[in-house]
Parts: sequence; structure tokens; C-alpha cells
Amino acid sequence: MARVIRNVIFDWSGTLVDDLPAVWEASNHVFRQAGVTPLSLEEFRAEFRLPYQGFYEKFVPHVALDQLEVWFHARFAECQDSVVPLPHSRELLQFCATHGLRTFLLTTVHPRHLSAQAEATGFGPFFERIYSGIADKRTQIRSLLEENSLDPAATVFVGDMQHDVDTAKHGGIHSVAVLTGYNSLNQLRASQPDLIVEHLGELRTHLERHGMQLHPPPTPGAQRFPIPTVGALIFNDAGEVLLMRTNKWSNLWGIPGGKIEWGEPSVDALRRELLEETGLTITDIEFICVQDAIHPPEFYKDAHFLLLNYTCRAPGIQTVRLNAEAQDFRWLPLAEAGQLALNIPTRILLEEVRRRRA
Repeated sequence: MARVIRNVIFDWSGTLVDDLPAVWEASNHVFRQAGVTPLSLEEFRAEFRLPYQGFYEKFVPHVALDQLEVWFHARFAECQDSVVPLPHSRELLQFCATHGLRTFLLTTVHPRHLSAQAEATGFGPFFERIYSGIADKRTQIRSLLEENSLDPAATVFVGDMQHDVDTAKHGGIHSVAVLTGYNSLNQLRASQPDLIVEHLGELRTHLERHGMQLHPPPTPGAQRFPIPTVGALIFNDAGEVLLMRTNKWSNLWGIPGGKIEWGEPSVDALRRELLEETGLTITDIEFICVQDAIHPPEFYKDAHFLLLNYTCRAPGIQTVRLNAEAQDFRWLPLAEAGQLALNIPTRILLEEVRRRRA
């Protein structure tokens, strides 16, 4: 029988708050002080790992750890005002409080920095107990469970890194990996968490829908059906196309779009989704093709989509305003779009559009 979740242990960085820009800047400050070439953001995300001693040993083995930490914490204190709550984090913490879930915090963040961030976000009172400054969370997880009399079968650790998933396994508890932080989808999949979610709002919906169970029993005789979606390759007046990079598609580039709501015409859904995801108002909508995306390996969870693909135009001077679903965007000529690391459905759409325009 599936167990109900009663206790939630949260990671902090990349799970509840976005501190990646500050940590990246502080880490590059360390590299500059040590005479090492700074990392790009993509390089940093690919290389950073916990426990962080191994990260430092790879790039700055010639400098003592104590000195590295002095440099890091001094610079981080100067730029941690950029740390902000991630979307849906406050709502999930409130959800846990409302439903009587016991919540704890287990983080590597230095207690001094955490105190400042917890006060700024107002998140501190949500936690029954806080464990901060823990370099290797695996060394603390079992004592955390024992000290607070937590049933491992009713406890989940929510984090954004492989180390968080490994910590959960070390403690014999459930794990949920969230795509809002440091590690990519492929990295998290390699650690095999019990559940991967795009953001904490999805976790809240999952728990609410399934009676606080991570793995609800299957409903006898239940049928699954494909999910109809719409998406478009948007052109601007200069003939450039808009592409977006998203964590849920393995950090690959693609087009904006989303699900069609019940009773909603597909073109209306397209206008709504593109406005929500990009802030753009579109014209000149043209249907291009429909694609089956059955168990797409690049998507963060198992799915079967019916992808209704269009082209359209965003006329005049408009500003792209991404919502939380995308991490980056680019306008670029159609001929150059194929040079990006694209998800498979977007590459197929681009090829079809180029064929029609040849």
C-alpha cells in the first residue's frame, strides 16, 4: 500500500530560492583570486557538485580550502541581495503548514547567509528545525530522522541536485528532484529520484491530487489519452524566429506553447499560451503540421503529446517577457536556428517550415 507523506525535508539553494547568480559570481571571484579562468554559467552548472570540496579540488587544488571559503563568503555576502524565492515555493510551504506536514531544512548554505535570506524571504518560521552549513548532507540525514522521530516511509527530501537525491537514498527516504536549480534533467535522472517535477507548484498539485502520496496506486481500468497541445514558431518583422530554452525539455531549445483547455479552440489556445509564455501578441497564424511525441526522451516525464504546430508573427515593437517555464530566449534568422541544440519536435518543425519556404 502506498504511504502518505507526513514529513518534508527541503533543500534551500535552487529548490526554495534562486541563489544561482550569486553563487556563480562568488565562485568566479574565488577563481579570479586564485588566478584561474572564471566559468560561464553553463560551465558552472555542468561542473558544480556537492560536497563542494570536490568542485574546488578540481579547479583550484593549489589553494587551501580555508582560504577559498574566506574569498567565497566575503563576495557572496556582497551579492546575496539578488537571492529571491523561486516561483511556487511560498505556496508549497503554506500548503505544507495548512495540511499539518512537518517541514525541515537541510542545506549547505552557511548559517550567517541563511539567516539573512530566511529573514528576507520570510521562510524561516515555516520550518520546525533548520540544519544549515552541512557540507555533506549524507552525514546528517540519519541523525535528522532520529532526532525528530521521523518515519522514513512517510518522509521525502525535496532538492535540485544529485547530492540531494543521494542523501535521500542514504537516509532510506523518498526523494523529489526539482528542475529549478543547479543540476540538469539528465543529471537528476542519473540519480533516479522517486519523482521529478518542473517546479514546486507541480509537486503541490501532485500531493493534493493524490492524497499526499508520491506513488498512488493505479486506478483499476483507468485509461490514458494523448495530450493535445499547441505551439508556434514566431517570426518578428525582421524575419527572425523566437526560440526558448527550457529545463523540462532537457535544457534544449524549442518553441513556446502548451495544452489546449477543455472547450477551447486550438487557435485561441495558441494565442493564450504564447501571451502567457512570451508576452507577445500574434497575428498571421498558419497551421504547419501535427506531430506525435510518444514517450519523448527529452521531456522530463513520460508523456504522449499531439503537437499542433503553427507559424505566426509578432508585429511591431514588442518585448519578450518569459514566465517561469523558460530560462532563456533568442531571436535569430531562420537559417541559423538549426545550429542551436534543439529538441526533436522543434527541429522537425523548422525543417518543414524551411521546406515550404524553399
